[in-house]
Amino acid sequence: MSADSGIEMVVAIIRPARLENVKRALVEADAPSLTVTNVSGRGSQPATKSQWRGEEYVVDLHQKVKIECVVADTPAEDVVEAIQEAASTGEPGDGKIFVLPVSDACQVRTGKRGPDAV
Repeated sequence: MSADSGIEMVVAIIRPARLENVKRALVEADAPSLTVTNVSGRGSQPATKSQWRGEEYVVDLHQKVKIECVVADTPAEDVVEAIQEAASTGEPGDGKIFVLPVSDACQVRTGKRGPDAV
């Protein structure tokens, strides 16, 4: 399969509290299949200071959720728009969305390839 397979992966890093909103939005955008991973990272969200057992420490890696959604029949732009609207709070640290081309896909159970596997 070529790099222009018509399959794209949308990867979003969002606040954990916004996950349910994003899941609903993806169903409405006709892209209900997703993979979710708990991750930590840093970006524009400022670091915070905390204390534990009297010691002060800096929290500069924030807990986030990574969503991966592979689409073939649903335009990736619709998925990006759905995630952006559902995940936004308007504050720094809302996250990022990336769109990547997928050169091929294979469904394990059936062996289907390309867009049919998605």
